[in-house]
Amino acid sequence: MAFFGRKSYKTLTELVAGCQRQEPRAQRAFYERYQERMLGVCVRYARTVAEAEDIFQEAFLKVFTHINDITKPESADSWVKSVVVRTAINYYHRTTLPQEHLTSYESSHESLASDEHLHILAGYNLEVLLGLLARLPDLYRLVVNLYLIEGYSHAEIALLLTIPEATVRSRFSRGRQLLLTDIEQHGIQRHELLG
Repeated sequence: MAFFGRKSYKTLTELVAGCQRQEPRAQRAFYERYQERMLGVCVRYARTVAEAEDIFQEAFLKVFTHINDITKPESADSWVKSVVVRTAINYYHRTTLPQEHLTSYESSHESLASDEHLHILAGYNLEVLLGLLARLPDLYRLVVNLYLIEGYSHAEIALLLTIPEATVRSRFSRGRQLLLTDIEQHGIQRHELLG
């Protein structure tokens, strides 16, 4: 039973406007709207769930700090996701990159055609694929996530990570190969997916 009446936000525009006025109910509803989905995004970039939760919390501090920057409330979904992805990348630069030691990479006995990986990955259970992605070394996981899951181009990833595009392509290639090798080791052969 609510004593003070409950303000309902029927549209995203109303919800964003409520957050811009710093209404606690609007902020709570906004947070809850994105919590599950954006935490899932954070998990893809983090090594642990606790790390993902830290990234998520940091991202939402930025979201609420800069909520007044939203001029088109209907684009809030993509804006929030962009803030979360950029926060994950910044977290990576701050914490993971200094510690990162690339694992040795052994080339596969068989090379794949450039777009064949998309067909293979599309035929794989998403939950299992995300679990395999989480096992990649950080540098590769970040690039593979941005390219395959988020849909960024190599040039866009290079800008986000402030590294040369050739490095992005190299990390993607190595990460993709490690991922495909891991997929094969889990019992899925290429001919089963391509058949």
